[in-house]
Amino acid sequence: MLNRKTLRTIHLAGTVWFIVCVSFILVLALLQAGVKWWVVFSLSGHGVLIIFLLVSLYLFVIFKGIRSSQTVQAEHPLTSTTYYMVFYVTTPFLGALAGCLGYLGIATGIQFLLGVALGTFVATFLVWVIVDPVAGVLEVMLLPASRRSRAERLALAKAQREKQQRDRERLLEEILEKEESQKRHWREVLKGEAEKLAGLLTVDVTDFKQAEREAVDIGANAWQIGGLGCMQQLHEMAIDICRQRNKNKDVVDYIGLWWDGIGSWRNPSLHKAANP
Repeated sequence: MLNRKTLRTIHLAGTVWFIVCVSFILVLALLQAGVKWWVVFSLSGHGVLIIFLLVSLYLFVIFKGIRSSQTVQAEHPLTSTTYYMVFYVTTPFLGALAGCLGYLGIATGIQFLLGVALGTFVATFLVWVIVDPVAGVLEVMLLPASRRSRAERLALAKAQREKQQRDRERLLEEILEKEESQKRHWREVLKGEAEKLAGLLTVDVTDFKQAEREAVDIGANAWQIGGLGCMQQLHEMAIDICRQRNKNKDVVDYIGLWWDGIGSWRNPSLHKAANP
């Protein structure tokens, strides 16, 4: 029997043949309606291209949607068979053959070609748009084995989604717990540095340069320990300690200025002023 690659090739050829027949019918209808040749050719540049794209997309969606839903042979014992798929993809050619036999000896020339095109169009529309979807639905609805297989497949898919959701939630909890554990570790390691940094915020103007140098060393050390996250936590700890010492009074935050340029630390106030 034919393999899937051959079936796809035949389906593509059938689709192209179907589009050619539809285009022929449209052009002939325009000419019979009194439209001049030059108008038909002017429309062919845009109209035929649009028709080609729309019909191709439409048939592709139908083919992919129905074929993908029939990958489970237990749910579709008829429409998933090779015999049915051969019939499905050769429908445009079977319709053309029926039109040829129907008009053979009755009409010649344009009328004969029109009969072939109409046979292709009618057969393809009936099978691809009506018969195939209805057959797929009836298989699932009427056959007990198909209903049972579909129910099992949906239950398995639901269980997999729930498992994936639980895995994501567990991973998120692990990440949050790891971050919290890291923060606790940093609080223990940086407690003395935070107290020293808080003391530097209240130094006299005469010692400001020395305070800045010490603060830079503390910030660089925090960057080496844990990067930007460690620096941010040390900054928050120092500000909280300074506020407690000054009974919740406003604290002038020099730390952001002192640390600007250490690692990826940027002073928020300076960058807001530079990028209003």
